[in-house]
Amino acid sequence: LEAVLVHHRWVFVCLFLLPLSILFDIYYQLRAWAVWRLHSAPRQHAQRVRHIQAQVREWKNEGSKRYMCTGRPGWLTVSLRVGKYKKIHKNIMINLMDVLEVDAERQVVRVEPLVTMGQLTAHLNPMGWTIPVVPELDDLTVGGLIMGTGIESSSHIYGLFQHTCVAYELVLADGSLVRCSPTENSDLFYAVPWSCGTLGFLVAAEIKMIPAKKYIKIHYEPVRGLQKICEKFTEESKNKENSFVEGLVYSLEEAVIMTGVLTDEAEQSKINRIGNYYKPWFFKHVEKYLKADRTGTEYIPSRHYYHRHTRSIFWELQDIIPFGNNPVFRYLFGWMVPPKISLLKLTQGEAIRKLYEQHHVVQDMLVPMKSLEKSIQTFHADLNVYPLWLCPFILPNNPGMVHPKGDEAELYVDIGAYGEPKRKQFEARASMRQMEKFVRSVHGFQMLYADCYMTREEFWDMFDGSLYHKLREQMNCKDAFPEVYDKICKAARH
Repeated sequence: LEAVLVHHRWVFVCLFLLPLSILFDIYYQLRAWAVWRLHSAPRQHAQRVRHIQAQVREWKNEGSKRYMCTGRPGWLTVSLRVGKYKKIHKNIMINLMDVLEVDAERQVVRVEPLVTMGQLTAHLNPMGWTIPVVPELDDLTVGGLIMGTGIESSSHIYGLFQHTCVAYELVLADGSLVRCSPTENSDLFYAVPWSCGTLGFLVAAEIKMIPAKKYIKIHYEPVRGLQKICEKFTEESKNKENSFVEGLVYSLEEAVIMTGVLTDEAEQSKINRIGNYYKPWFFKHVEKYLKADRTGTEYIPSRHYYHRHTRSIFWELQDIIPFGNNPVFRYLFGWMVPPKISLLKLTQGEAIRKLYEQHHVVQDMLVPMKSLEKSIQTFHADLNVYPLWLCPFILPNNPGMVHPKGDEAELYVDIGAYGEPKRKQFEARASMRQMEKFVRSVHGFQMLYADCYMTREEFWDMFDGSLYHKLREQMNCKDAFPEVYDKICKAARH
């Protein structure tokens, strides 16, 4: 039965989850449109924040007996981890999902934490703006990208999503509302990213904006040989004339390196609206250049580019709907794809969840660019999952949990492994602990949305907890919120 549930899950997904996902999208789009037309978000924001403060004060009056957490159901998050703590902690309801203000003069957009990337680009692009780092998937929220992390193929210029934020507003454990920025409550500003909601409740964020352009002129280049792949990728990542750099590694010796620049002009014959529902999945489209062993140049409309991996959820959808990239399926049902990750989580059941945990990997490891070759070899030996996603980013030497080893900013790379490991001896816990050990050894970091098997000591060896722990002490967080390790790591939750 379990095998049938996993291998024929597409029946349930196609018949029920795809139509339900469409209804979800329609509801949220209509709601965002109504809020924008009525200009109600800024007026109601202060009222909603006061309601959050009232809930925190109520928790205090009850004697602060349990930890607090956001009341958003665990299945609604994009992380595949199931947050069991929601059942035992005091749930604080945070209904903040609107764009509050677009300040063209300061080039800053102020948003609530549950605003999604799809919603934000749909709001900003018609005004001629975008944000510097637009993480891939439509349903990723601003709060999740700050409290966890976010990255995009423009990160070699701008850094991680957190590095494009200029201010946060939080409700703290005592119910007070504070604003923090690099010049105001700066310790808190630098400690918030990666803290996973364990220092306070994020109620608003200010993010830098940049002028949007109509197209991304993208160049595809197949590269063979691991050393050449790493050299080419490093070279392109250091070149600031590239607006975007991305690599898809299809085997240990084969990859396609993509570079893109923003432009308003395009050769009509080379425009590829890759986001249209009937188009091939992006990673399959890229693979054609590898198979044909030829370079190529295209112009992709900006919003299509930003969300290029959304329809196939990178390449995860091929495991759920094996025929999803078939032209017949795309033309007839492609407009319903992808199913909401939240609905996939909600309906997966314990059997599928355990099978996924044991036989499926969804991990992003952030390692110094100088360790790229060694890292790909390690991923190959321990997991053997392809394609691998390569995304470069500059990591500034800011205070906080994540920064380079030295005093200077350093070029890093995110290696994303999503799929079924082909390594014969793969065993989820042992294999991932081996990977985590390697990442610590090169002074890298594991994205915290994924399953994490480290001990507390290993976790704080990977991340710098000095500022984080100092603030938890200062702001009386210890009775209010669990430590980030206790919220994230399997060893703490079992």
